[in-house]
Amino acid sequence: MAIARASFGRTNHQSSRVIFGAAALSSVSQAVADRTLDVLMAHGINHIDVAASYGDAELRVKPWLRNARDSFFLATKTGERKAADARAELHRSLDRLGVDHVDLWQLHNLADPIEWDTALSPGGAIEAAVEAREEGLVRWIGVTGHGAQIAANHRRSIARFDFDSVLLPYNFVTMQSPYYAENFEALVAACAERGTAVQTIKSIALRPWAGRTHTRTTWYQPLEDQGDIDLAVWWVLARPGVFLNTVGDVDLLPRVLDAAERFEKRPDDAEMNSLVVRSKTEPLFV
Repeated sequence: MAIARASFGRTNHQSSRVIFGAAALSSVSQAVADRTLDVLMAHGINHIDVAASYGDAELRVKPWLRNARDSFFLATKTGERKAADARAELHRSLDRLGVDHVDLWQLHNLADPIEWDTALSPGGAIEAAVEAREEGLVRWIGVTGHGAQIAANHRRSIARFDFDSVLLPYNFVTMQSPYYAENFEALVAACAERGTAVQTIKSIALRPWAGRTHTRTTWYQPLEDQGDIDLAVWWVLARPGVFLNTVGDVDLLPRVLDAAERFEKRPDDAEMNSLVVRSKTEPLFV
């Protein structure tokens, strides 16, 4: 079965419901990156999400775009909060990607209250984003973030500025927090009314490394068993209208894509609770 596609919010782009999280390319060779492209193409992935802060990832994507720019909806991010700095980072990203525009430019991890106010005030990064959109350097503007507060924070963000997309964690364990779940549901409802795309991350998060030896390039310890990954991925994809951004590890990427291709229905709560107990899953955010 092919991975389904859906309209990416108001952009009307028919994006694969699984988006390639190019953080996985942060520290790999070009040869590994090129093999990863072959995997993405084999699974019909047509949306790439990268960021200025993802090591060499923008550089690794550049050769792909040289020959297949029209094959991908291309998104990148800035972590800068002031207009001049964000503008400079955008031009650096365009140069590193080898393109004259990106489809989506996102304010990266906009969570800290002071940074939030700086970025969304006059002279902030949002000013640079609007100018870039007017200049044709970006087509759409998004916001991303992590943490237990981010669903609530995104609600404030879309009230302050009419973002075209949001990105935030979504998995079974995270949604067991009543506070997070309440704000996530309210955010998704508001996004549906506005035509704002909802991207989700951390689908296969297992627990924080918390002193354990890092065996993957993800900043959290991920699920690794294919059966466990299946359940986690299916649980996310069972929610209509959201997109799943893939894991930041190129070796686990095929397992996530394989699970997505075989998606049929949502696992029930008993299956998910069994996964939590069996794998000793812990929340990433408290």
